[in-house]
Amino acid sequence: MKMNKLMVLTITALLLAGCSDDNDAPIYGKDSGLPVNCRAFVQFAINEYRAGKYSANDTFSALERNCGSNGWSWKNIREKK
Repeated sequence: MKMNKLMVLTITALLLAGCSDDNDAPIYGKDSGLPVNCRAFVQFAINEYRAGKYSANDTFSALERNCGSNGWSWKNIREKK
């Protein structure tokens, strides 16, 4: 029984150690200062909308284009380009 719990905990720890999330912190371009990952882009879009720079429709279109299922800001998509 103890061996099973130890094995489950060990496997869980190993799986979690191998996970990395590109969106765990906002990332901005070094030269441009523009958002690179979705976490940064979502906050940027919200700030621009609240400042009245873009309509809700424009903001949601940008969020979909950049952070939708095939959005440009996902790491696997960025790395292909």
